[in-house]
Amino acid sequence: MSALEQQMKHRDRDMVPLFLVRSMFGLMFAALALVAYAQWTDVPQSAVFQKTPAVQEIQVQFVSSREGVSTVFDMDDNRIAASGDDLMGFIGVIGIAVKRERLVAGLPNDTPLTILKRESGTYGIHDPATGWSMELIGYGADNVAAFADLLD
Repeated sequence: MSALEQQMKHRDRDMVPLFLVRSMFGLMFAALALVAYAQWTDVPQSAVFQKTPAVQEIQVQFVSSREGVSTVFDMDDNRIAASGDDLMGFIGVIGIAVKRERLVAGLPNDTPLTILKRESGTYGIHDPATGWSMELIGYGADNVAAFADLLD
C-alpha cells in the first residue's frame, strides 16, 4: 500500500467521527419512535392549518407567454396584474404551477381560478378545473401581497 493510500485510508476514517454517525442514527430513531407513539396513542394533531370560510373571492384567468410572463385578467378581460410588474414575480410561479397541473390533467389553460380571502385573514388559490388548491401561508409578505392586491 502506497503512502498516499495509507493517508487516504486514515483521512476517510477521520472525516466523520463515529460518535457523530451514531448520534445521527440515534436522533433518527428517536424521531421515528416519537411519531410512532403519537400515531398509536392517537395524540391530537397540533399546528395544523384550519381552513376558514371565504369572505371575499375573485375569479381570474392566468395567461402565460412563451417568455414565462404570466398575466392575470379578470372575467371582463381587463388586465389586473402581470408577473413582470414590480413585486409580482410570485404570480409567475403560481401561473407555471397551474399551467403544469392543467397540462397533466389534459385540460385547457383558459378556465378561471378563484382567489380567496379567508375569514382568518389568509389567502388561498383554488382551481376548480383540476381541484388543485394552495393556501398562501409561509410564502413571505410580498408574495402574499401580490395576490391580496388582486382582491382590492
